[in-house]
Amino acid sequence: MKSSSIIFLASGAYTGFSPVASGTVGTLVGVLLYLLLPAQAPILYLFLVLLFIGAAIWLAQQAEIIFDAHDSSRIVIDEIVGFLLAMYLLPAGWGYILAAFFIYRVFDIIKPPPAGRLEGLPGGFGVVLDDVMAGIYTNLVLQGWLLIFGR
Repeated sequence: MKSSSIIFLASGAYTGFSPVASGTVGTLVGVLLYLLLPAQAPILYLFLVLLFIGAAIWLAQQAEIIFDAHDSSRIVIDEIVGFLLAMYLLPAGWGYILAAFFIYRVFDIIKPPPAGRLEGLPGGFGVVLDDVMAGIYTNLVLQGWLLIFGR
């Protein structure tokens, strides 16, 4: 794959080049992608997200080589897949999308254990897996909300 294609994908269509809050801007790409995915087909959605996670690990690894930096702020494909995982099995609607967006960003920034430790893994695994964990935390919080309060 050409370097230009890797940079385009790993940077979330260049949103990772945002001069401020590139991770937050990249997460917005995750929101847009979520709106395009078949959330009403949970098995297919999960299959696609797992494929995206695998691709994100590879792309992040390649982008680290190109950028010559570990977990460069320009790599936001990890935020994209983390957000997609955060939305798994949640009801459709802007309330859940906005809640997931903000909760996910908090978890991604503070990296509660073991997310912070995952970030220390080498290569693309370290770039992506802490965001996967933040997505899981977000999903658990919102699933708990659903369990307690309903829709």
